[in-house]
Amino acid sequence: MLSKIKCGKFNIKFNRTIIIGVLNVTPDSFSDGGLYINKEMAVNRAIEMVSEGADIIDIGGESSRPGSKSISISEELERVLAVIEILSKKINVPISIDTYKPEVAEECLKLSACIINDITGLRNKKMIHVAKKYNAPVIIMHMQGYPKTMQKAPKYKNIIMEINEFFKGQISLAEKNGVKDIIIDPGIGFGKTTEHNLEILRNLREFKKQGKPILIGTSRKSFLGNITGMTVNERLGATLASVIISVMNGANIVRVHDVKECKRALSVVDAVMDKG
Repeated sequence: MLSKIKCGKFNIKFNRTIIIGVLNVTPDSFSDGGLYINKEMAVNRAIEMVSEGADIIDIGGESSRPGSKSISISEELERVLAVIEILSKKINVPISIDTYKPEVAEECLKLSACIINDITGLRNKKMIHVAKKYNAPVIIMHMQGYPKTMQKAPKYKNIIMEINEFFKGQISLAEKNGVKDIIIDPGIGFGKTTEHNLEILRNLREFKKQGKPILIGTSRKSFLGNITGMTVNERLGATLASVIISVMNGANIVRVHDVKECKRALSVVDAVMDKG
């Protein structure tokens, strides 16, 4: 059994699958871009996701879809800070900040965010120091390249081995610098082809050797569209299948847009797997 993770006043226990609800306050995210750029709408959606069963709300102010361009620190902060400030008074679950910028992470942690979700996997060592300073858990995600170019012919000799080596190095670096709680995310769709993503899902248990909770984010992603022919908003069934497979293959946490449907499906999965 994995140890619980402490984030602020909250404890995350792994006696069942943990659900992270995605809240993108961006105009250009691949699935919900523009839907929640208005802070009132964003807050209402977060409250709704908590009512549907989200254990964590993950707020992102910069799109990381393939081909996306970086935005400034000030613009990212302008998008996320007001939402975090309001939400901290309205929901009773941890708030995660989805950013690779240490300056953005620090300002959000000063408010009430308590988890750092870094798609670059702590490549910027300043992020490690921010996490230590605020005693914040970190999500280390693997990505080949950067969002603008990551889907331009990604290649691996042995994808599972290479991701595990990345995790091993980044976990060691973080722990040596005082970061206590770490979650790992193989980064479905981040510098991976459809076949790479499928190989990761088939071999999720290979990442158990790191001894850390495993997060998987397959929700509505393009590889599901490549398999089914469905558009972004038609991928609920494919998402549910990928989420169920992920958990049965070892995932502890799933990051999803469709919280209500995933919660219902995972309640059955957790019962079959006799979690709790």
